[in-house]
Amino acid sequence: MNKNSKKKICLLVVLLLISRISFAGTEKKAFEIKKPGTEEIVDYEKYGEFKNAGEEDYRYIIKDWDGLSKATGEGIYPNNYSIFESSYYRSLIKERRLLGSRWDFTNDPDVLACYFKWATEDEEDEGVKQYYTALQLERGGYLKRAVKAYYAVIVHFPKAVGWTFYQTPWPVGLKSLEKLQFILRRHPELNMHLEGTDIEIQNPFDNSVANDIVIANPGKLVTGVQKEKKIELGKEKRKLGGKIASVVQYDNGFWQFRIKEKPTLLKVIAYEPAPVGTSPDEGTLSSWMTYDSNKNGKPDCPYESFVDKNKNNIQDEDEPTVGDFSLLKEMGCNVIRVYHHGFHPIDEAKKVLRDAYEKYGIHTIMGDFLGMYCVGSGAGWEEGTDYRDEQQKAKMLKSIKEMVEAYKDEPYVIMWMLGNENNYGSAIGHVGGVGNAGKYPEAFYSFVNDVAKTIHSIDKTRPVAICNGDVLFLDYFAKHCPDVDIFGLNSYRGSDGFGISVWRSIRKNLDKPAIITEYGCPAFHERETIKKAEQEQMEYHKGNWEDIVYNSYKGQGEGTAIGGVCFQWIDGWWKSGQPPRYSSIAQENLGQWPGPFPGGWGYEEFLGICGQGNGVNTPFLRVLRESYYYYKKAWNKD
Repeated sequence: MNKNSKKKICLLVVLLLISRISFAGTEKKAFEIKKPGTEEIVDYEKYGEFKNAGEEDYRYIIKDWDGLSKATGEGIYPNNYSIFESSYYRSLIKERRLLGSRWDFTNDPDVLACYFKWATEDEEDEGVKQYYTALQLERGGYLKRAVKAYYAVIVHFPKAVGWTFYQTPWPVGLKSLEKLQFILRRHPELNMHLEGTDIEIQNPFDNSVANDIVIANPGKLVTGVQKEKKIELGKEKRKLGGKIASVVQYDNGFWQFRIKEKPTLLKVIAYEPAPVGTSPDEGTLSSWMTYDSNKNGKPDCPYESFVDKNKNNIQDEDEPTVGDFSLLKEMGCNVIRVYHHGFHPIDEAKKVLRDAYEKYGIHTIMGDFLGMYCVGSGAGWEEGTDYRDEQQKAKMLKSIKEMVEAYKDEPYVIMWMLGNENNYGSAIGHVGGVGNAGKYPEAFYSFVNDVAKTIHSIDKTRPVAICNGDVLFLDYFAKHCPDVDIFGLNSYRGSDGFGISVWRSIRKNLDKPAIITEYGCPAFHERETIKKAEQEQMEYHKGNWEDIVYNSYKGQGEGTAIGGVCFQWIDGWWKSGQPPRYSSIAQENLGQWPGPFPGGWGYEEFLGICGQGNGVNTPFLRVLRESYYYYKKAWNKD
């Protein structure tokens, strides 16, 4: 993923500026709720009537407004009045702490002000307003009350739509359901669960709401911990791939990845370390497989990095040289994701990747950009790759054949991966190195399938995957890519994971396995200390990985996930391209694009789970962040 890919991100349900999730059950409450309501779990049937639950025209009709308002308490619909009576609110008005746009009150550390700003907002859709009020309750430490508020969205506003920074639709009702599922799963101490609650959106895979059909059933929020289902995989009924690697589906619909018939949950790191001062934009980045700055015959990054334990930016006597491969093995990583293009000489690449496999147990997902950033297509940068152009397609197909022929006999390669969120090209009006896949999705996905068939004709021992941008155009993929074995998607949706809008959509529309081909979070934002930002990065990764496991064959979810690619190993100092420091010699701390991260912005150059210190001791120095230690614990469980 380079600097352009995230700028062009157009996540179907990107959560605009909202993801500073506090996991507040373990935190001190930020403020006091003066009027919490008379019912912790509201009995909605006492105050109104559910009409057509589970159908397109579902609605809840309130018959006792006053009774329901007393039951919900301040800030939860339809109680939009008692909050104005709060002494907190009056003091905030007096201190002028509520001035400004509501969007300035989403991730601000002043959680009290954020709560009252959103709870008293009168210029926003009621469903969106209720969602963000719930978010502030969650941030403030009121998990039970946040659950009540999120559930109110489902009861009253399941069809509510918000809009992202990129003017793409964001289904607030469905996101509220995903929030509830995550919180109740993460916090069994709340002693609550949902029964029969569901929201399904038909035709969700484009950027229009005109054709969406929302089918909602509020079900019930009830007391008691959700009991785990007994999962019976059954017999193997379908197999894709071959003797080196395969994906297997069982009778119950769950999928499992196998490496030489051994069930394996893919714990992947996107590994493309870039020494400080080098950049592909400036033509100064060389292959990490051959980069040997001290001229001792060993590639620096995989074999000669060290951990700067005391963060003094030098290698002390008690900080031995270990190498990235050793650190990855200790972390529990079993696969790295690389792309074969350009500056990786094949003979050296084979040597290094084979060593990673034989000595450290690390396999490889081998990818081809398939014309993204114009790589392999021969297209000009301004117009981007055109998947209708026969000459460009021939060049890309040649690149694919060269990759497969070069690596098909290597035992460490377990998957062929096509593209890198190419479908975002022109989808929201962007061009320049991206391409036109989003403008002509039928042509793009048809070509992807042709490529997959070509790969299968050369190599029948491994599965083929696409690297899509989230679930955008999932319907086109389903129609035009029957020969692609695995649906991969780059997805950045927030600390609570990916939710049923990803996993269930894939299961119901594709009946194929899925891998998150990129997920991650910056370890920096300007409103917090470095320590706090790194903690929040770890919480983000934890929420994402837990969601992957929950929806794998090991979990209780959809059984679709086969693993995930953590993005990325170390910070890339070249990625932001922000003037005046375009030379990649300083780490850029300006947010490049708004998204579902702590602080509401993506900081391209801080996405590593390892830092490079002050950059002076590059490419050897590694500062292991909390995310690394989380994975070391989580990935070594089995």
